[in-house]
Amino acid sequence: MSSIENTHLIRPVQVGNTTYVLLGTAHVSPESVADVRREIRSGEYDAVAVELCESRYRSLMDPQSLETLDLFQVLRSGRAGMVMASLALGAYQQRLARQFDIQPGAELLAAVKGGEQRGVPVWVIDREIGTTLKRVYRSVPWWQRYSIFTGLIGSLLSRQQVTAADIERLKQGDMLESTFSEFAAESAALHAPLIDERDQYMAARLIESAQSSANATPQRVLVVVGAGHLAGIERYLRDGLSAPEQTREALEQIPPPARWPRLLPWLVVVVILAGFAIGFSRSTELGLSLVADWVVINGALCALGVALARAHPVTVLGAFVAAPLTSLNPTIGAGMVAGGIELMMRRPRVADFRELRDAVASWRGWWRNRVARTLLVFLMATLGSAVGTYLAGFRILGKLV
Repeated sequence: MSSIENTHLIRPVQVGNTTYVLLGTAHVSPESVADVRREIRSGEYDAVAVELCESRYRSLMDPQSLETLDLFQVLRSGRAGMVMASLALGAYQQRLARQFDIQPGAELLAAVKGGEQRGVPVWVIDREIGTTLKRVYRSVPWWQRYSIFTGLIGSLLSRQQVTAADIERLKQGDMLESTFSEFAAESAALHAPLIDERDQYMAARLIESAQSSANATPQRVLVVVGAGHLAGIERYLRDGLSAPEQTREALEQIPPPARWPRLLPWLVVVVILAGFAIGFSRSTELGLSLVADWVVINGALCALGVALARAHPVTVLGAFVAAPLTSLNPTIGAGMVAGGIELMMRRPRVADFRELRDAVASWRGWWRNRVARTLLVFLMATLGSAVGTYLAGFRILGKLV
């Protein structure tokens, strides 16, 4: 085996007839790229495993994959928030690339291309980033989710430079955890789904991949992962996983949401409609006043949010009209309506999809790129309508008391 200067970052683990050589890398270090290439050139490995999920693998191998994004389907299926979170994470990595002239994940790309050039199987062993983000969100108590949400918004507007200390933390840790902690104040609570679960998941995938290999069971597998995962994966491999398939499937499940958050919007609808009924029962003038408050407050705040996103004037007007109605029908969100109108008024060009990753690296890019701006319209309309719903609700209750 070739010698590597940082010997503590390479650890062989024997499981059955397979030796997994765990190579801990720094996602922002040119030395890690050299280490990966040197190991693969040695010709000692029957397979190469990388800390990538299928979607991140496609993104790494095909940087233009966002051009096929169906933005309307994203809005309709309720995935706009998840796409925005992924772009915000990517924006942090783009800032790294621009500021320090480094390409995060270059060593993973080197591992994939090196394995392909040598004709050995390349395994992607990490959990889907969408699943991880959902498990992160569900793992945090509801009162702490606000800090993640507000931090995400702040990261979209941030001009903050990445410090040398951030780089050193990245060299010793995990890209996803470090990126998330950029805007998650309660990062300690996120350790399990971001690190420990993925350590266990990747260990299970390694064992599964070796057992299901189309050819003979691989004798030696090079496993390229961030240094932050090295100890955890080694521990799970050494301790053994009696049922790796069941372990993987369990870690791919999304914990069900609590029931009360789903019931809360309907409770608000009942309260508001009851308030209207009580108001009209007292006098037509009072009833009309309550309806006017509902329309003006809810619609105005939603329209204000959309205007701050620099939406088309028709979108702003549509948001004003839609918010009071969608707030009384929780199955349709004001963000989806506003985003759909913006999409029709300013249909994104191919260039907008092609330049999306670079655009979101700066806060101005979110307003200049039509794809990013549509997502921003969705976010601001949703936020404005939510604030307007509760303010208008308290206004109505105040007039009835």
